[in-house]
Amino acid sequence: MQVATTKKALIDALLHHKSVGLVPTMGALHSGHASLVKAARAENDTVVASIFVNPLQFEALGDCDDYRNYPRQLDADLALLEEAGVDIVFAPDVEEMYPGGLPLVWARTGSIGTKLEGASRPGHFDGVATVVAKLFNLVRPDRAYFGQKDAQQVAVIRRLVADLDIPVEIRPVPIIRGADGLAESSRNQRLSADQRAQALVLPQVLSALQRRKAAGEALDIQGARDTLASADGVRLDHLEIVDPATLEPLEIDGLLTQPALVVAAIFVGPVRLIDNIEL
Repeated sequence: MQVATTKKALIDALLHHKSVGLVPTMGALHSGHASLVKAARAENDTVVASIFVNPLQFEALGDCDDYRNYPRQLDADLALLEEAGVDIVFAPDVEEMYPGGLPLVWARTGSIGTKLEGASRPGHFDGVATVVAKLFNLVRPDRAYFGQKDAQQVAVIRRLVADLDIPVEIRPVPIIRGADGLAESSRNQRLSADQRAQALVLPQVLSALQRRKAAGEALDIQGARDTLASADGVRLDHLEIVDPATLEPLEIDGLLTQPALVVAAIFVGPVRLIDNIEL
């Protein structure tokens, strides 16, 4: 496995490769990331993974505790990626990605990036789209792999490549959950054992909605919100039922008769967790 810390080294490592699959990450890797690599490995001759904690997608462009406290564990990440079968790792520092300071020209995500997660984290998806566009230009992958846990991110990136005519196929990979049902996330490392137990109300509420839909029963979205808002140690950010492609909210009157996605975010202690489930 080759590790490139500069753009030039990355481009040199990619010379003469055939089909390329890209797995963009911010590090602090877990089994969810391994599932992305597995999917990429099955469909491409060469697999590239990036490790970069992108300040553009954090509050105050990284001048915040969330960015400073984000888990960084490069040696462990490299070991996981090598075991998973990655060929090339791109692990630049901030100066390498944004030489001379933060970029003047960004990818703007418009309405799809300002709702839900974007409403709670203004500018977040502009930062995501900007760094992903840079990675696509550097790696020139045939396919790129993203976890379905970040459903809004998947929708944003799909619109990015469609609206800007970037020739890459976006491949979402299903959510990987722990044995207790919590969606795998790098932020889970910051939860205490008690906080993790409190966070389980999120997948439980989503699964209950999915079971009601499967049984042909009416969905009580406000009841689901109330359950989360009143749970011990939990602060509700949002829970919405949306169109899977546009993320526009769906108005339901009792029974749901079209494909939908329930997206939710909660705070447990200082940690913000997101999850979603298909209906």
